[in-house]
Amino acid sequence: MPHCDPVGLVHSLESFGSVDGPGVRFVVFLQGCALRCKYCHNPETWSAEGGTEWSPEKLFQHVWRYRNYWGKKGGITVSGGEPLLQADFLCEFFQLAKEQHIHTTLDTAGQPFTTYLAAFDTLMASTSLVILDLKEIDPEKHRQLTGRDNANILAMARHISDLGVPLWIRHVLVPGLTDDEEGLRRTADFIRSLKTV
Repeated sequence: MPHCDPVGLVHSLESFGSVDGPGVRFVVFLQGCALRCKYCHNPETWSAEGGTEWSPEKLFQHVWRYRNYWGKKGGITVSGGEPLLQADFLCEFFQLAKEQHIHTTLDTAGQPFTTYLAAFDTLMASTSLVILDLKEIDPEKHRQLTGRDNANILAMARHISDLGVPLWIRHVLVPGLTDDEEGLRRTADFIRSLKTV
């Protein structure tokens, strides 16, 4: 039976990103997200419909043409939306990048993370860095802010740390929503508990 590449739904591409990981990055924004953050700056990526279909191979061939921009410090970042909703596509795309010794960054809010770890661990084996967007540490406030619980997101952060994959934590400060002192102290305590930040 012939092997079928998973198809990725890509919202947009940015060939010269400078704030999406170390160095200059080619940034792939995938379509679809299950969170409904009150301060989301790209809600057009929420829907799982739309976007442009790419195979991992075709997208990698397109991205590879820009490698001279990256130098030794840059690479590829996949963001969204929520890239983990397209984990099979992402895994193959990152494996192609790793074969060429390209630094790969996953920019995620972690919401789809589940206890089925085999596929996730395969993805992490091809991931150089995870940028985890921690929206809110308190479970109830997280639900009010995003529509979803955060227990699996915190579990994902611990798992990435246990795997030894480097982590950057992003926490967006929104006055009146994500800037209370107690929440920030708890967030800092949680971040300190991770080994690879």
